[in-house]
Order: sequence, then C-alpha cells, then structure tokens
Amino acid sequence: MLNFGIKVLVVDDFPTMRRIIKNLLKQIGFEHIEEAENGTQALNKLKNDSFGLVVSDWNMPEMNGITFLRNTRQSEDFKGIPFLMVTAEAEKEKVIEAIKAGVDSYVVKPFTSEILKVKIEKIAEKKKSLLSP
Repeated sequence: MLNFGIKVLVVDDFPTMRRIIKNLLKQIGFEHIEEAENGTQALNKLKNDSFGLVVSDWNMPEMNGITFLRNTRQSEDFKGIPFLMVTAEAEKEKVIEAIKAGVDSYVVKPFTSEILKVKIEKIAEKKKSLLSP
C-alpha cells in the first residue's frame, strides 16, 4: 500500500501541467503536494522541506529536469528520494540518459492516473519509503 501521507513535489514550467499532475496524484490518494516551476526552484524546496517523491518534467527553463535529477542524485541529502520523470521526450536516447542519471521511472505525456499509479507502485517496490509504515 502506498504511503499517501508523504509530500510530493511536482516540477513543471507549465501551471496547467502542474495542475493536471496534482489532480492525478490526488485521484490516486496523495494529499500533500507542492509545486515548483523549474529545477532551481525545486532544489530550494528540497533544501527547506522533506519530500517522499519528486515528479518532474524534463524540458524547463533555468534548470531542466535532467540537470535537476543529476543534482538530486549527487546530494547526500536527496539521492534517495524517489524520482519520476514526466515528459514528452520519448526517444530511446533520452530514456537511457535519464536511467543513467538515476531516475526511478519515466512516464511519457499524455498519461492517465492509472499509468501514474502503476509507475509509482513500481518505484515503491524498490524504494520502501513510498510504502505505508
């Protein structure tokens, strides 16, 4: 069973996409959801709060999702946070790049709450922090 009490950080430069992802996460059962517009903002939020899951877009200004992912994986404080990349980038090279950078899972837009839930459950099998205590 997923731990719906964790805080989720949704990172996307488009407010509409953040709202859609937030609504899908709420449909799944997550209640504590914060937003950031880019990787720079997201890193600052990670430094000031604790999150149990990051759902990030790839293409963003200032700091894109892959750079944000690399920064989280290089940090002792954040490297264990489950990270789900949500993007329109479906090319195999991009997926491989994200896997090499340490992404836990990858979803190509558009997607449903069911697809999102399956991806998060798969991450939870590896990262027990996503499961209910």
